[in-house]
Amino acid sequence: MTANAHPTLAINQFHALPVQVTSPADRSIWLELMQADRSSLVSQSPGWIDCICASGSYVDASRQYEMPDGRRLILPLVRLRGIPAALSSYASMPNSWGFGGLIASTPLQKDDIAAVLADLVNQPFLRLSIRPNSLYARIWAEACPPGLKAQPRLAHVLDLQGGFDEVWSRRFASNTRNKIHKAERSGVSVEYDETGRLVPAFYELFQRSIERWAKQQHEPLALARWRARRRDPIEKFQIIAQELGSACKIWMAWVDSQPAAAILVLQDANAHYTRGVMDIDLAGPTRANYLLHKMAIEAACLAGCRYYHMGESGASDSLAHFKERFGAIPVLYAEYVMERFPTTTMDVWVRRLIKRIIGFKDA
Repeated sequence: MTANAHPTLAINQFHALPVQVTSPADRSIWLELMQADRSSLVSQSPGWIDCICASGSYVDASRQYEMPDGRRLILPLVRLRGIPAALSSYASMPNSWGFGGLIASTPLQKDDIAAVLADLVNQPFLRLSIRPNSLYARIWAEACPPGLKAQPRLAHVLDLQGGFDEVWSRRFASNTRNKIHKAERSGVSVEYDETGRLVPAFYELFQRSIERWAKQQHEPLALARWRARRRDPIEKFQIIAQELGSACKIWMAWVDSQPAAAILVLQDANAHYTRGVMDIDLAGPTRANYLLHKMAIEAACLAGCRYYHMGESGASDSLAHFKERFGAIPVLYAEYVMERFPTTTMDVWVRRLIKRIIGFKDA
């Protein structure tokens, strides 16, 4: 889809339903919808909005919609702090903050999305982006008017239906099961934490991973570290652990009493693996990261989760193959963008230029 100089014209091709809008959204109603929408993710919750706002850059701009038939929808949304609304960027969710998009008291409909878009386009903003739950990719694509930019994305999702025995025997690849057994025989020990106690060890592995990623991508290490601190400072993970409590689980693998690998999983109605880090010298030979996912998936099954989201895979074939070895299915979806000026095109152009100058290689 291509950008439209006048997105209002394209979106107004849809008949805007008479909806009642409340912003910020009522937290009690929001929590009710989280319980009703069995596909909902922690990153769509009011607690996640609190994490984003506590980071200091955003304020709550969530919108609650009551449809003519009484159904309710909520769009988790934030905007940049300290900037007039007409010059601000809105996001559901910002980069590196996971999936946003609508949650609903009943299954989402095309008219719901059309009504929300018709409301949003008439609000003051410089740029507004929505990265919906990838499970709703089809209905968003069908409802999206031609005036919106649709940026293609790829995610992977593991269906947990049938429980862990079904997932283990029918969805895990045989070589994945073998690697998990190898990790168990190698003496890898695993623990998980819901208090934030393991954040420092997790972040230590994150910094080691940055060094490895920088080499793979031919990126100057100083630049890689600066980007990582800007996107994911340790304070971010401390805030997430503090605000979310038991919904934030850090799974840590140890080899010879040393931290070898860790994953961060957000879990409520569904589980979402959102970060993975490791010391390749310790985790590689022992396959510790395979054991971590096995245990996190098993815990999600026991908690009654329907899906284990494995996050964005981008253009990385190796990352996609790793996720698919656990039975995760690739899901093509899109992030939708409305903007008054072509800021996205400019940003992409600048990034490509910088990558070309430094010889950056997307890993």
